[in-house]
Amino acid sequence: MKTTFDFEKPIADLQLQIEKVTQVAEKTQVDMSATVRELEEKLASTEKEIYSNLTGWQNVQMSRHQDRPQTYDYIEAICDEFIELHGDRTVKDDKAIVGGMASIDGNAVMIIGHQKGKNTKERQYHNFGMANPEGYRKALRLMKMAEKFNKPVITLIDTMGAYPGLEAEERGQGEAIARNLMEMAVLKVPIICVVIGEGASGGALGIGVGNRVYMMEHTWYSVISPESCSSILWRSWDHKEKAAEALKLTSTDMLGNGLIDGIIPEPLGGAHQDPAKAAANLKEQLLKDLAELTAKDSDTLIKERIDKFSNMGVVTE
Repeated sequence: MKTTFDFEKPIADLQLQIEKVTQVAEKTQVDMSATVRELEEKLASTEKEIYSNLTGWQNVQMSRHQDRPQTYDYIEAICDEFIELHGDRTVKDDKAIVGGMASIDGNAVMIIGHQKGKNTKERQYHNFGMANPEGYRKALRLMKMAEKFNKPVITLIDTMGAYPGLEAEERGQGEAIARNLMEMAVLKVPIICVVIGEGASGGALGIGVGNRVYMMEHTWYSVISPESCSSILWRSWDHKEKAAEALKLTSTDMLGNGLIDGIIPEPLGGAHQDPAKAAANLKEQLLKDLAELTAKDSDTLIKERIDKFSNMGVVTE
């Protein structure tokens, strides 16, 4: 297993020990299977201990892993067919948000999500997953198309936030996101939202209003990133770990506060360690909810969705 982060060093050390013992055994023809077995057991327990007790900041790091599956990866893994649709019919086709009609085990759906890109060229092409207003307007166009043909909507959220450039504000970034919130609240078809990576601010919420909202295990969802929070409160990024804990942004925190409906488990070590297994877990949850939600009429879906978000939070006087 390839390790990346500082907190994974104990795992890397044990892997190296196993590798060295195995090499010595092969070279000397001495039976060292008992030693290898002992180290493997220790490795398994260490992995379980580390990944079961990640801090807020460590979860943020996991959500940003360069090999983590993104929207296109999940579409390819869980969909039998996918026809991508482009453009908002007003300005252009925003590559930060992708979407189209798809089939999942015979269930026709509209699937929409942020796409960051895996390398420098792709990230520039997809604007690092930071959508402009036309991206949110494209998403809304696809949702309204799904409503017209009575097909459920699935959104996959993975963004550092909506694009904050001047041109985005000039074209109505705030209005585009606000309109999506309003329209999604009353859309007549089922909506299932899943945070598959980063879920930052209005950029995430712009496609995040649904009958069911889930988070993959090692993701985060918050009004602001830990770095930005740290820069506002302490005028420096040095306190990002403290900010991450204070924001309560992990999937466990969000579920405990009643802001999401569930956590979709990831393979040990994160979705990037076994993308196929992560996709299988996501598909299982989607199929379960599609079966449940498609049996409900539009009035019930809208009422449940509005009640769900209206009941969030606690008011004290």
